[in-house]
Amino acid sequence: MTDTTRIAPTTAGTPPAVAAGDRLATMPSGDLALYELQKPLIEPLLRLFRFTNTALDMLFYDVGAFTTAMLARGAAVETSARSNSDPASRLPLEHLDLSAVTNPEGSILVIDANTPPYVTRFDSMADFLAYANGPDGAGLRTVSITGVGSSALGSAAFAWNAAAALDEPVAAIVPGYGLADVVPQALGGWFGFGLHDWLQSTSQEFLAQAAPSLAQIGKRLARTTPGREMAPSGAPVFRYGSAASDDLHAVLEQAPRITRVVGHSKGALAIANALRSLPGERTERLAVLTFGCVIDEELPRRDYAQYLGVVDPLGILNSWGHQPERPLFSHHSTNTLIPLNMPVAELIEEAGGRG
Repeated sequence: MTDTTRIAPTTAGTPPAVAAGDRLATMPSGDLALYELQKPLIEPLLRLFRFTNTALDMLFYDVGAFTTAMLARGAAVETSARSNSDPASRLPLEHLDLSAVTNPEGSILVIDANTPPYVTRFDSMADFLAYANGPDGAGLRTVSITGVGSSALGSAAFAWNAAAALDEPVAAIVPGYGLADVVPQALGGWFGFGLHDWLQSTSQEFLAQAAPSLAQIGKRLARTTPGREMAPSGAPVFRYGSAASDDLHAVLEQAPRITRVVGHSKGALAIANALRSLPGERTERLAVLTFGCVIDEELPRRDYAQYLGVVDPLGILNSWGHQPERPLFSHHSTNTLIPLNMPVAELIEEAGGRG
């Protein structure tokens, strides 16, 4: 019998405002009823978009190598939130339950290439920070963030590459996916990271003011960040350009053990936004590795290693003329099953983790 790698939510220490069916105790009863009414209507749409993002991530990230490595360790990937005693939790890989992969609410996955259960999922930012700052998270020094679809499966595969190269656990941020995220995607914002973030931020702020119950959907992870500022309506707004930037900023600000950030594609821009808003004494201890998008090395006393493919028009477009430390004869994908891929694990090993 094999072990089951679970991407199961942790619930201990979840704030009362986000416990029990995602109910928001801080909202007036009328708004809460409206939120609960609209969620079953909107969430299927968001899951559909999330599923599309997952399909993109299977192309751009090393999903095949990730699942193969798990099988080699005698573990079957199972993404549903069942209990360990449930026989269905020991499903083989071909019966992968996509309910967690398409979940639009966001999460943080801690990927450990050496120690079971290999993948641990946190649905609450407060729970993750308690882990990262506690004894169980003593070896966690790296956080990763992806672009393109930013799905749970793609984020896990990218973090697996980093964890295997560094020989230590890596936290992967899976940003929440709400109505504000649909707008730039529908308009093709994927091909302009700066435009994408502006549209996302503006749309979320509009929803927070005009339809706060809709603005809550897909933002559970954001709502659980300690000290998070909200709009007067009680809905979350983006302070640093996007949900991904906000989540990364919270992790770096409140988890001082983390001293390395790794990003790909649009995730590199999230890193730039998050670093820009951190105090200097925090950023001077960080190492930054980016792949498929080069950001401005605008802050001093930081160790950068940035890689960009010469046959990566998307990455070149969104680098805005910034030059990588090392150009590669590769394209945008990090999937090792595709020729001319960007070999993330090999490059991280070569760079020595930069710190």
